[in-house]
Amino acid sequence: MTEPYDVLGIGIGPFNLSLAALAEPLPDVNAVFFDGRPGFSWHPGMMIPGATLQVPFLADLVTLIDPRSRWSFLSYLQERDRLFPFYFAERFHVPRAEYDDYCRWVSESLPSCRFGRQVDSVTWDAEAQLFVAEVYEVHTARTTTVRARNAVLGVGTEPVVPAALRPLLGKEVFHSAEFLDRQESLRAAQDVTILGSGQSGAEVLLDLLRTRAGTGQRLRWLTKAPAFAPMEYSKLGLEHFTPDYTRYFRSLPERVRDTLVPEQWQLYKAIDAGTIDAIHTELYDRTVAGGTVPLTMSPNVEVVGASRGPDGITLECRELLQERTVTIRTDRVVAATGYAARPPLCLAPLEPAINRDDAGRFRIDGDYRVQLAAAVTGGLYVQNAELHTHGVGTPDLGLGAHRAATILNAVIGREAYRLPSRAAFTTFGVR
Repeated sequence: MTEPYDVLGIGIGPFNLSLAALAEPLPDVNAVFFDGRPGFSWHPGMMIPGATLQVPFLADLVTLIDPRSRWSFLSYLQERDRLFPFYFAERFHVPRAEYDDYCRWVSESLPSCRFGRQVDSVTWDAEAQLFVAEVYEVHTARTTTVRARNAVLGVGTEPVVPAALRPLLGKEVFHSAEFLDRQESLRAAQDVTILGSGQSGAEVLLDLLRTRAGTGQRLRWLTKAPAFAPMEYSKLGLEHFTPDYTRYFRSLPERVRDTLVPEQWQLYKAIDAGTIDAIHTELYDRTVAGGTVPLTMSPNVEVVGASRGPDGITLECRELLQERTVTIRTDRVVAATGYAARPPLCLAPLEPAINRDDAGRFRIDGDYRVQLAAAVTGGLYVQNAELHTHGVGTPDLGLGAHRAATILNAVIGREAYRLPSRAAFTTFGVR
């Protein structure tokens, strides 16, 4: 592969890895992908034993667009001589650790994926009509220049922590992304508070219930959501994660989209029903023969203040419906409070050319291309930074291959991958 590249991928998470896998067999696509990390790693702090994906294994990097691809999950199993065990296991939702290993296998097999190289800046060369990236090589401390016709931003998301907790971050207060790394600190605590009622919060609670049984550790699970609710997982409900719904969502006015996404929290921020069942089973079994569970679970509670003292962490909490403030003392706080799009610092030189909406977000078209000044003829595309324009399917692994194929088709100006004309039984919008 030689410069200029057709595609410069910035970051190698599952979504840009999907793009790399689908680009690999295309003779007219010359692509390269950079990531500053030493190798592929997907949410290592939440690789809790027994945790599974919330989507079926068919939501791998390629299958829903190209089921014959050599980079499918089934191909990975075949390479590992594990097809028969998988067949007998009858597991539609695979372990999270196995998905991580599958993605690592793909990333280590593709020559276009290059780790230990961080893209520090991206500028536009108006004369050459190319993006110019400064790439820092971690092991050699050298900086090289790479040129490309198009760039795809896939730097992922970063943990979100409530403002009241940020000054206290450390071994006693931390995001759930660090959960496995903080096990020693948790073992020393007699009182642990978990914030957030999404899948991560539920998995943290379940793990603590299972591993700290009989230790006397008190647990507290708080959320400002109205309930510890299950993810919408009905067959028709899942059609919100189709290209059909994405097209419909894009057709809505911006003000409607901004109102709609928070209302759809049970589509993408709630808890897998199996995890809820497992939590309830743990609690039920503990109450046999008059047993008790040292656990408090409270919805409609928001942390509005926090401080550290000699006797631990003090949380000032607001009960949203009662409009009442209470004070809680705890030893540890695990903030399972979600993620947000990571600020793309490398794009700072391009900032004057980027078209943003009134809220400061990228304006993004149907091909996932950021609107740029007319003088910039190259395409800047995004992966998992378009929740405000494309809806709740944005972070979903099941739509990753479709988005990658859409971007590739746009980049090369032909239908390299056929996209389904209809993927849902539901008709979204009046026709």
